[in-house]
Amino acid sequence: MNTSVRLSLSSLRAHRRRFAGTFLAVFLGVSFLAGTLVMGDTLRSGFDSMFGKATGGTDAVVRSADTITTPGESQGVRQPVHTSLVKTLERVPGVAAAAPDIQGAGQLVGRNGKPIGGQGPPTVAGNWITDPTLNPYQLAEGRAPAKTGEVVVNRGTAKKGGLRIGDTTTLRTPDPVRVTIVGLATFGGEDGMAQVTFTGMTQADAEKYLTAPPGEAASIQVRAASGVSQAELVHRLTPVLPKGVEAITGQESAQENTDMISSQFLTIFTTFLLVFSGVALLVATFSIHNTFAIVVTQRARENALLRALGASRRQVTASALAEASAVALTASAAGLAGGIGIAAGLQALFPAIGFPFPDADLVVKPLSMVLPPLVGVVVCLASALAPAVRAGRTAPLAALRETAVDSSGASRTRAIAGTGLAALAIAATLTGVLVSPSVWLAGLGAVLALVAFVVLGPVASTTVVRLLGGPLDRLRGVTGALARRNALRSPKRTAATASALMIGVAVVSLFTVFGASLKATMDQTVSRSFAGDLAVSTPSFGAGGSGLSPRLAGAIQRLPEVDTAVGLGRGVAEVDGKGRSLTVTDPAALARTFDLGTVQGSLGDLGADGLALTRNEADKQGLTTGDKARLTFTDGRTETFTVRAVYGRSELAGDYVITRQAWAPHRTQDSDTLVAVSLKPGVSADTGKAAIEKVAARYGNPQVQTRGEYAQSSAGGIDMMLTLVYALLALAVLIALLGIANTLTLAIHERTRELGLLRAVGQTRSQVRAMVRWESVLVAAFGTAGGLALGAFLGWVLVKASDGASDTAFAFSLPPARLAVVALVGITAGALAGLRPARRAARLDVLRAIATE
Repeated sequence: MNTSVRLSLSSLRAHRRRFAGTFLAVFLGVSFLAGTLVMGDTLRSGFDSMFGKATGGTDAVVRSADTITTPGESQGVRQPVHTSLVKTLERVPGVAAAAPDIQGAGQLVGRNGKPIGGQGPPTVAGNWITDPTLNPYQLAEGRAPAKTGEVVVNRGTAKKGGLRIGDTTTLRTPDPVRVTIVGLATFGGEDGMAQVTFTGMTQADAEKYLTAPPGEAASIQVRAASGVSQAELVHRLTPVLPKGVEAITGQESAQENTDMISSQFLTIFTTFLLVFSGVALLVATFSIHNTFAIVVTQRARENALLRALGASRRQVTASALAEASAVALTASAAGLAGGIGIAAGLQALFPAIGFPFPDADLVVKPLSMVLPPLVGVVVCLASALAPAVRAGRTAPLAALRETAVDSSGASRTRAIAGTGLAALAIAATLTGVLVSPSVWLAGLGAVLALVAFVVLGPVASTTVVRLLGGPLDRLRGVTGALARRNALRSPKRTAATASALMIGVAVVSLFTVFGASLKATMDQTVSRSFAGDLAVSTPSFGAGGSGLSPRLAGAIQRLPEVDTAVGLGRGVAEVDGKGRSLTVTDPAALARTFDLGTVQGSLGDLGADGLALTRNEADKQGLTTGDKARLTFTDGRTETFTVRAVYGRSELAGDYVITRQAWAPHRTQDSDTLVAVSLKPGVSADTGKAAIEKVAARYGNPQVQTRGEYAQSSAGGIDMMLTLVYALLALAVLIALLGIANTLTLAIHERTRELGLLRAVGQTRSQVRAMVRWESVLVAAFGTAGGLALGAFLGWVLVKASDGASDTAFAFSLPPARLAVVALVGITAGALAGLRPARRAARLDVLRAIATE
């Protein structure tokens, strides 16, 4: 063991408390990262195993080869196949059994009268496949449906809705159907496929309620005879398949399902967590750097003595880096173990809070073992590098100095560099969001703004802390003045300590502003586009739910209180070869209930072959009134439509509109997503709402809301998102507060003699505690103020960038109440961070403190 390493280990043993904050910062960051990676691997393995078990008896899947994918959707809509193909497949040598798989939307109503699921994951209904080997669901209790009205539901859905075998309830398809539960099923040994709900019906009921023309299925499941491999079975099936129909192996189908879950949920979920791991590690970087910078400053005389005794610059630098390496390695190793523990805890927690993820053993892949500790070590060493180099540059004559207190200020070079970066950030941002819309340029401006804030921190700290601490002189007298002067003593240290909290507060403020802007955008959209009085809608968060019955709008229209009721359905088609979402409605009634802007042509004349589209889409496609467009529907048929109207706004009405008459020959399971209602003059909203609720109760009891309530519920998922963001960012804020506490503790160590002298001239213990606490509050207030300013700016950039990247006009909104809460939490947290250092300062022995050099 060389001299540098021995000195480092000896120093760590003697001053291990100095690095407690650094250890915890690395530990927490690595734990979060490792837990995210391990949990992601475990979930992927669990879903892979679950789908493997569920589809293990299916050797081939016959389905349409064509899909229509609309913008913003990763999974396309696949054309159905004819169930008559089953008999053809059964005659193929090597086929033991074949069964159609009919699927559609179907949402069960629970014992309490409320729909089960629908807030994201699909609510699926289908035919109960009688061949137990081909059926991905296995009967756990009861029996299979044998006659109309009988169903089997997955056990997780029954538990969630308080339903048992023998219960009668309503199934929204979306038309309400009374069903009796005769069996409970599992999927791959689990109570269900995550939160997806499933209702199995007889094939006759499935064809009646889930498809438009009978004799269509989503796919056909095929089981091979003994001795026939999956690949061989597909090879034998392919020659008998009609054009546009393909066969894939059961293994390929299971892998597609796993990939779908991964792309739609797991990848997004883990990426979301990894972003917050990165924020936590970035915050940790500032805390770690500050700790080592203070320690190096305090050891100036010690390092100078080593230089005077013959130690080289390289040896002193190596000694400092060796200390950082020791802390990094131990903290990263502990963090890896902590991350595995976090993943195990989350695996047990998720089912308890309603996320029935597959039950599987923890999966710890090599990447999850290597990457988090490596990141922890790199972050710690990178943070300690500059202080270590500065330690090596300590001159031997520094041993003659009596104090090692850091009194460095902000240099003119830093001020010029920071101002230049800020100017460049503003220029890039304004260009990217206003002049020439570019997400990349706006993102570059945002990153430069963050760097500028960090660089200008020491320059701004003197002015900002003096302003923030001004009232302390009057409110707390000498104690407040001393706290302010201590915070001003080292601008670089104050800025570095506050920067960690600033980043955490900035990210919180960013999401707060963006969430408020999304709500304002939704409110603006509804206020501007929706001219009706009431809305009957399905859940707006996610893609679950079964939709509304297309007959509901007609039933509401017949009420004497109602002037106009129009239902908005959704269809999918390729318009001149490009997948697009269609709004299926009564265009004339739509124009009376929605503000569509300037309309060119006539919305009342679409008929069975007419199309209306927005001005924006018309310009993109090069279409105008009178032009022809070819629409290819999910049933494979292509028809020519005439553009008969071009309208201005699309926010709620959609970009393409066709009539129900035009959609009827191509529809599958028809449903509406919204029924907009205009009341007759003199009818109050409460009266109209009560009348409509009575009618809606016969159609599954969907929500009836006023225009304001509809706007609020449409943005309901935003608060859920913000709650999750705040919970995840709590880790970054915790690391920042550990940095503040550690900095104050180290500062007390270097000011020991000063504190002793203050006590000797009459300062009481309570005054010492108050002085340290107020110093902590000032540092936290500086970081919070900077974070709020930076977060508001980045929120504005994100809103404007989103505005330029989509057709929706985003509204920027600053929520003063929420931001005030963020500020209060930041300052309060600073006060809490100062409690332990304040107690330690107050407990110093006066005589020993005075005698300290």
